[in-house]
Amino acid sequence: MLIAAQGETPPGPALARAATALRSGRVVALPTDTVYGLAALPSVAGATERLFALKGRAADVPLAVLCANPAQALALADPDALTDEVERIAERLWPGPLTLVLRRRPGLGYALGEPAGTVGVRCPDHPIVAALAAGVGPIATTSANLHGRPTPPTAAEVATVFGDGVAVVLDGGPVMGTPSTVVDATGDRWRLLRAGDLSLTDVEAAARPD
Repeated sequence: MLIAAQGETPPGPALARAATALRSGRVVALPTDTVYGLAALPSVAGATERLFALKGRAADVPLAVLCANPAQALALADPDALTDEVERIAERLWPGPLTLVLRRRPGLGYALGEPAGTVGVRCPDHPIVAALAAGVGPIATTSANLHGRPTPPTAAEVATVFGDGVAVVLDGGPVMGTPSTVVDATGDRWRLLRAGDLSLTDVEAAARPD
């Protein structure tokens, strides 16, 4: 179901339908500040398994979690992982195109793939994602493409690719960005897992005190 969602902040009918679908364990497609994504609620049993199956990829490539704000994102991490450097990055680079991989909060029961002890979190600079995550909670997300294929730039193309596998496709207009930078901050030396608009140097600079 393709639904126009541009300008729906505060949340309106389109986002309400998407929220209902997510809470029922269905997969939703939505625009972000980088590319269109496929989304499911990791707090609903079986929802992320449907997302992996629809995407056509194995669980050894984990899902990221999109959040409404830094507080929501950092609450998913092990409190011991929230160093001054991590908190400065959250303050300075979110919302934005950065996924930060952190040690997971003990007891967080999200089925996001492997490894199970970490969580990749991001706060996109997009009002639709922010409004949706504020209403339903953190959203497990992956790019809206079949594994190994390009991500379609429009909601209509996403709807064509996935058909009835997606309950709602939120149309936010064309999205032709670069997938987010992914940085693993779980070790002593941070690692760039995926290059994006932000470099590892940018992230390390944001981590330093003024």
